[in-house]
Amino acid sequence: MQQGWVIDVLADLKSFARQNGLPVLAEQLDDTILVAAAELAKTSGLAELEREHGGQDRTIRNTIAAGDNA
Repeated sequence: MQQGWVIDVLADLKSFARQNGLPVLAEQLDDTILVAAAELAKTSGLAELEREHGGQDRTIRNTIAAGDNA
């Protein structure tokens, strides 16, 4: 998927926030990753997103499967 890189960038930002003492930002980015995954699943298809990111984060898979984007 061409747009899956967005999740990787958000995950990198979340790591940076945690490593630099920005826990509120890290938490917000965690939520943002879930929203991005849900929206990408709607536009790109569940199977493709799971194939690219499914093994990395069970929460993403569960959010996509549930159709929860909030």
